[in-house]
Amino acid sequence: MPNNRETYFTATTIATKAEEMLRSLDRIHPHRPPFEPMRSALLVLDLQSYFLTPSSHAFIPSAPAVLPGLNRLIRAYSQRGLPVFLSRHLNTPENAGLMASWWRELITPANPLSELDPRLEREGSIELQKTRYDAFFDTPLETLLRERGVEQVVIGGVMTHLCCETTARSAFMRGFQVFFLVDGTATYTEAFHRASLLTLTHGFAVPVLVGDILEALEDA
Repeated sequence: MPNNRETYFTATTIATKAEEMLRSLDRIHPHRPPFEPMRSALLVLDLQSYFLTPSSHAFIPSAPAVLPGLNRLIRAYSQRGLPVFLSRHLNTPENAGLMASWWRELITPANPLSELDPRLEREGSIELQKTRYDAFFDTPLETLLRERGVEQVVIGGVMTHLCCETTARSAFMRGFQVFFLVDGTATYTEAFHRASLLTLTHGFAVPVLVGDILEALEDA
């Protein structure tokens, strides 16, 4: 594993670590819109074997720790008939844009690790293929959300500072209120993770914990 990766979330540390991260953001932006579950959709980005398999060169050490919480959210949304979108990042040299020159390799459909991780819950979800960091770019995501009356999106998955952050900003610019999962996203280092939380909280998204969203769903 490259030495620029950290296991900052584990199954035993994720709860306390995420709570501390959330508290550190309390003074960033005082205006935080209320979460309204029945107007929301859950977006879980790129939880593919490519990123969750330890033998993969793209393995994210903290990603396995966020998977159980995301599965709980997927079940809770599905049980209530609320929209769940699972994105799968796939590329060809033709549709990758600058990603083709930026990264070591493209995630192609021929790669068996391109499949969604088998541990990921899928019942009641809609699978969406994307080719760039932004899950709205050249996909029907915005149309699908509007057709379902969605006004708020809850974002989780990988990587915090790339696809998750870019999609959060894009959702905001399209008029969706964004709730960003502190303990439902993961990336290569804690510094990357905290940097995204800091900048998103300042002008684009409300940072939340998985438990906050589950509690709101129960109350609804």
